[in-house]
Amino acid sequence: MKKKKDRAGSSGGRRLASRFGRRFLAGLCALPLAASLLAAAPGADAQAAELPPGYVRSIYTNEPVTAAQAGLRPIAVMMPTDRSAQPSYGIGHAKVLYEVMEEGEISRQLAIIDDWQGLSRIGNVRSCRAYYIPIATEWDPILIHFGGVWYMRDRITMPDINNLSGTSEYGTGGSAPGANRFFRSSDRKAPHNAYISAAGITEACAELGYSLTIRPGFYNGSHFTFAAGVNTLDQYGAAAAPAGTISLADIFPYTKTGFTYNPATGLYDKTIHGGAHKDADGTQLSFANVIVQNTSWVKLDDGGYLAFGNYDTTQDGWYFTKGKAIHITWQKTADYLPTKYYDDAGNEIQLNQGKTYIAVAQLGRLPAFS
Repeated sequence: MKKKKDRAGSSGGRRLASRFGRRFLAGLCALPLAASLLAAAPGADAQAAELPPGYVRSIYTNEPVTAAQAGLRPIAVMMPTDRSAQPSYGIGHAKVLYEVMEEGEISRQLAIIDDWQGLSRIGNVRSCRAYYIPIATEWDPILIHFGGVWYMRDRITMPDINNLSGTSEYGTGGSAPGANRFFRSSDRKAPHNAYISAAGITEACAELGYSLTIRPGFYNGSHFTFAAGVNTLDQYGAAAAPAGTISLADIFPYTKTGFTYNPATGLYDKTIHGGAHKDADGTQLSFANVIVQNTSWVKLDDGGYLAFGNYDTTQDGWYFTKGKAIHITWQKTADYLPTKYYDDAGNEIQLNQGKTYIAVAQLGRLPAFS
């Protein structure tokens, strides 16, 4: 296919794209696959006796899952926050949900879904941006998107990336792997009506030679550190601030993303556009852990395309759980290495069992909570 140049193809833009988007295979973490699934789980030795035979702790939530399920690769699906695109199908299955700003002051979501098998409708699926790729690679997923932008060209075409795209993978060119497995519905107008199914993903991966099981040499079993019991943040004393409500309206002014702590469930219920954020099946999106990750960023061109400093060791943020908040720092140094989060004493924070929401916030935009 002939490659076309768009407005994002300036030499300055290319230098910025190289700086923020072109981290290749440094720091790959090799883990033997089947034998080390249990050992890779945080606190595996202490928790193994609690689990039935054949079960391990999920690296996403710390909940018990079968070893067979734990050995399957997740999907990482680009989903919109546009008001007219709500609700999304399958988003309620996301064990980790990222939200990041895009051009036009509208955010987008990356849903990490491990139990995607059997879902008949996933999406709608939207286009990707370069800074979502190093977020996705932490989980060694099959990346599901509907095109992208020029700035992700060099990375999305590398052989380690297994992606399915409903159209040209970087917008102005590239292949469209698995495009024949996407479908459009008649209940919404384009671009908010593109979907894929679990069966379509499985078939496309078979055709493309993508592994459906986690890949030794890419998979990293050490992500979040989970608390052995319930982490109330009481150990931080006065440094743990009340956070029964969280507003990310300054970070995401279009969606006005927010959370309300529900003491009955011990979870934060998510809101979007002033109302409950639900899956198309009616499931309320709720999270045990909410993280705001302050991140350096630049505007790449007059079109408003952004780049985020995914790789960093100096930035801070906030961790919310059980109605409280603490200040944190974070670091990520390579594509397949996970982002790690630390309290102000330098200890890795201990997440509570359950789902996690992560806002990658533009540095200078802060959450409000009380």
